[in-house]
Amino acid sequence: MPRVLTTDTVEARDRLDFWNAAVSDAYVRLACTAPDGDVVGDIRVDSLATLELSRVTATAQHVVRTPSLIASTAEDYFLVSLQTRGAGRISQDGRTAELAPGDFALYDSTRPYTLQFDGPFQQYVLMLPGPTLRSRLRDTPTLTARRVQGAAGAGHLMIEMIRTLALDVDVLEPGAAAAVAQGVEHIVVAGLSSLGEAPRPEPSLAARREQVKAHVRRHLGDPGLSVAALAAALHTSVSSLHRAFADEPCSLAEWIWAQRLDAVRADLLDPAQRHRTISELAFDRGFVDASHFSRAFRARFGRTAREVRKG
Repeated sequence: MPRVLTTDTVEARDRLDFWNAAVSDAYVRLACTAPDGDVVGDIRVDSLATLELSRVTATAQHVVRTPSLIASTAEDYFLVSLQTRGAGRISQDGRTAELAPGDFALYDSTRPYTLQFDGPFQQYVLMLPGPTLRSRLRDTPTLTARRVQGAAGAGHLMIEMIRTLALDVDVLEPGAAAAVAQGVEHIVVAGLSSLGEAPRPEPSLAARREQVKAHVRRHLGDPGLSVAALAAALHTSVSSLHRAFADEPCSLAEWIWAQRLDAVRADLLDPAQRHRTISELAFDRGFVDASHFSRAFRARFGRTAREVRKG
């Protein structure tokens, strides 16, 4: 369940103090000031495996992460702000990123930074463990407070994925949540890699592939899920999806079927699903023909679904 921190029920004279406590609770220790000493806003925080996703909607303010605040607690996170409304400025390491809707930028909680919002705004904020991102990106101090544009490439994939994720995060199963979290991390890395030396070739294709996989895992129960349907849902072409999967050991269509079969197998082994028939489990994962499912299941696992359920 999400945590929601809101000024809705707070008296005006207490709102700025409340907001300072709220942002420090949701993120890391921070200090906020605001025009006329007042802030109106709310923060919704969801946990997703190794990362936290929050949405902050608020009025104008200036936010500071000072050396004294850093020294007071051991908080090692990278934060990624994805602007969805209004404008924002992120300053760290001698640079300032000006964010318009769709843009995102990275900042590091272990060094001072400032966030400036001159009017009402909304952002999604990702918090990732510092050691995790440092293991996947070189020279992270050179990547902070640098704008990744949302008009195309990884920035565009990022905003579409986060918006979809925000709608589905409450209903994701733990296994799917972990996979989606990993996909989000891949897209963050892909976007930041475009600013410097890339840790892997063709980051845009890797980002697209992770976005596709996350979408498939969330919609396995849709019998109409196909490569063409995926392309339409993600506003791209079928050929671009095939290019993204060119280096995979199987085609995209084969991967979708494999994910469905793997999900049914997991359901068959789940004691909580014992009361349900094999056909029900198969149909819930997008299969529409029991005979076809049976043949495909045996071909993949070398055993029938009934044999797998019996152990």
